[in-house]
Amino acid sequence: MPNLTLSVSSELKEKMDRNKVINWSEVARKAIEKKLNETLSEEEKENINWAVRLQRAGRSGRLEALKKRGLI
Repeated sequence: MPNLTLSVSSELKEKMDRNKVINWSEVARKAIEKKLNETLSEEEKENINWAVRLQRAGRSGRLEALKKRGLI
């Protein structure tokens, strides 16, 4: 996964450091994704939602299959 570097003020960094349980990379990823989704066309949004549903459908039942095989 590529890395992204961003700058924050010293004050903001201190506040972030006091909240170590928060995954700041994940917060940034979600904020970026949200902003990008706001700019997508309806067709693009539908395509992304379709891809997410397809991926989730492919995962459904996987846990039970692994249990049946005795792998978990």
